[in-house]
Formats: sequence, C-alpha cells, structure tokens
Amino acid sequence: MTDEAYPKKPISLLIVDDHPVVRDGLRGMFESAPGFRVLGEAANGVEAVALAASFDPDVILMDLRMPGGGGVDAIRELTRTSARAKVLVLTTYDTDSDTLPAIEAGATGYLLKDAPRDELFTAVRAAAEGRTVLSPAVASRLVSAVRAPGNEPLSTREREVLTHVAKGTSNREIARELFISEATVKTHLTHLYAKLGVKDRAAAVATAYERGILG
Repeated sequence: MTDEAYPKKPISLLIVDDHPVVRDGLRGMFESAPGFRVLGEAANGVEAVALAASFDPDVILMDLRMPGGGGVDAIRELTRTSARAKVLVLTTYDTDSDTLPAIEAGATGYLLKDAPRDELFTAVRAAAEGRTVLSPAVASRLVSAVRAPGNEPLSTREREVLTHVAKGTSNREIARELFISEATVKTHLTHLYAKLGVKDRAAAVATAYERGILG
C-alpha cells in the first residue's frame, strides 16, 4: 500500500456506542490501521455532543439506539451547533423509522454493523471528505421512500397533531392544546393525510404505527 493511499494527516474519530465491547472492537480496528486516530469514546448521544465539542473529530461513528441519549437527537444537536465533524451512522437497524430520521437530522452516511472492515474504512474516508455513504440496503430503502407516494416525512407540528389524533382527541381539543385555530388543525390533517397516503383519521393512525412514526 503506497503512502498516497492514505491522507498524510490521520482521520480523527469519535466512537459512540452504548456497548463497551463494540467500542473496544472499533477502537482496535481503527488503531491497527494506518490513516486513522481514535480521539475518544462515548456511551450515548449526550456524551457524544460534549466530546465532539472538546475533541473536534473529523468523523463520528454514531450508534442510534442508546440509553441516556439516542443518536438521532445527537446528530440534530451537532447539526444545530454547526459541528465540523461528519457523522457516519453505524448501527444494526435499517428500518425506515431509523434510517430516514438519521439522514434528515444531518448524518453524512449510514452503514450497518455487519459491514466488512475494508468497507467501513472506505466509508470513514469518504465521510471525512464530506461524501455521502450508504449501505446498499439503506440506499435501497431511501430510494423506495423517495419514489413511493405518501412517504414524505411529517413536520414536527403534523406529528404533534397526529399524536393527539391517536389519543382520540377532537380537532377542537387539539386546537386548544396546541394553541392554534381549528382551521389550522384541519390543514395539518389534510397535509399529513396526503403524506401518509390515507383518507381518514383511523387510517392515518394505523399507517403511522405501521411505519414507526408513532411508537
């Protein structure tokens, strides 16, 4: 392998995962390979945001489902604060309810933990350069989500309205709870029906549960 195959300055990494064994394995893998430097580890999203501010890594390897602070919330916060680090999601989950929110929050890439070692190294190098990296399974899901009707993400307000609908709350009560007019509630319902590809409240709730929008 020639020197030109790797950047002269090592790519600095922050590893974020709630399982110590996974963190140890990733650290060992990257520290044994040329061109990488592990700056630190975090066990949840909250720690990740704090350490990212301290260490300023090039790339953050981010798990998603972690007690004490999930990955998607951490990605949103890193995006909000304009953190320099590129976030490469590394998780065992490739469902729409995990993939889409992570990408929407600002993740540069999304890989599954069963990715081969060389694929992971290549992905980290690409992420460091700001290039999007997606595992084939995730890429397929995203393409399907974009092409399929009724798969446009709901806005925060639409999710709030839908949550109230799932509880059986009337439009009038929703308006009072959210401090908006009843007409605005109806507008939000019209929009979320279109996004979910449904025609009524019951179908909207059922579809939302099916897609993981409502937990």
